[in-house]
Amino acid sequence: MLNISGHVMSEDTAVATVENGQIVDYNSRLVPLYLGRTKDFEGWLASRAIDPHRTNSRLLKKALRLHPVDDAETALAVNAATITDRYWFKAKDSQLTYEDVRFKENLFDMLALRGDPDGFSQKPSRTPELTNIGSYEKCWRLIDGSWWMYKSGNQNEYFSELFVSRLAERLGLPTAHYEMDGQYIRTKNFLDKTDLIFEPLSSIMDDNDDYSDCFDAINRISSKIARQYLEIVWLDTICYNMDRHTGNLGFLRDVKSGDVVSMAPNYDNNVALIARGYPKDVQRENDGIIRFFNDFLKTNKCALRMFCGMRFPTITEGIISDCLDDIRFDVDRDYIKTFILSGQRIVKETRRGLAEKVGIEILESADG
Repeated sequence: MLNISGHVMSEDTAVATVENGQIVDYNSRLVPLYLGRTKDFEGWLASRAIDPHRTNSRLLKKALRLHPVDDAETALAVNAATITDRYWFKAKDSQLTYEDVRFKENLFDMLALRGDPDGFSQKPSRTPELTNIGSYEKCWRLIDGSWWMYKSGNQNEYFSELFVSRLAERLGLPTAHYEMDGQYIRTKNFLDKTDLIFEPLSSIMDDNDDYSDCFDAINRISSKIARQYLEIVWLDTICYNMDRHTGNLGFLRDVKSGDVVSMAPNYDNNVALIARGYPKDVQRENDGIIRFFNDFLKTNKCALRMFCGMRFPTITEGIISDCLDDIRFDVDRDYIKTFILSGQRIVKETRRGLAEKVGIEILESADG
């Protein structure tokens, strides 16, 4: 256990007191959700550290003279500060302010993204890469005063990320906007110039990504936010997102009040659609993702009632064509259209059937 004392800070406001590695007092409204639930200070630090299994993570730590250290120590090397929230750790008797610890540059972006050997020639400095979580090689890059996330992948992964982003935009659903920049995909920090912070769903669920359990926990926070969760899972189901988990789904909180105001925009769809190749069952009659979603609705009556009472936009062949035209990747367009429309049809049929069985009235899609 880390034997350190100080405060967990939100900008320049102390939200938790740490003595000898233990949380002894905290502000229940402003404290990170994970700390408010578990009081596990070292676990909170570790959850903010770069994935040690990423190849470029190991290179980065060597360049920064941090090898070997554990996850908590990795995060503490930059005061546990991140790009996606305003939390950080202030050691006892420290005179640091948030202005001192927030990130203003990143000299190790290319080392983190692609293992660029010139990264070893950089003088060690504060970098957001030490708290840039996730399993893919990625980096933060500061461009004209805004942070952008760059991520590495293959062409099918890039296509899937771009397509789901474009589709959600066309449907009017909150989503992170993705675009290509050279050989990498990027998205602008959706918290830029806001008073909001991001908290992952893992803050309240750990790694339990069961649809029903997640829905129930979110619904206890807000029925409005639970509806937003259902919108994301609905699109995940139609777009075959195999990798939705509690680390790439989360909440937006007001940094001043601590209120959870909404789900975060839909992001991280690079393991959707054809990211791992073209599924053989294009008609989706034996689709595992659809089965998981249907089982969730069959067993959670509250979710089913809410789902049946929501209006969902209709995906048309024209919308899919527009998305494909915008992306301009070499993919099997007919396959993508059939796959998406088949998924939508089956979800609609299942929704109607389940609603009739339990006597729930369905609200049709917003466009009829």
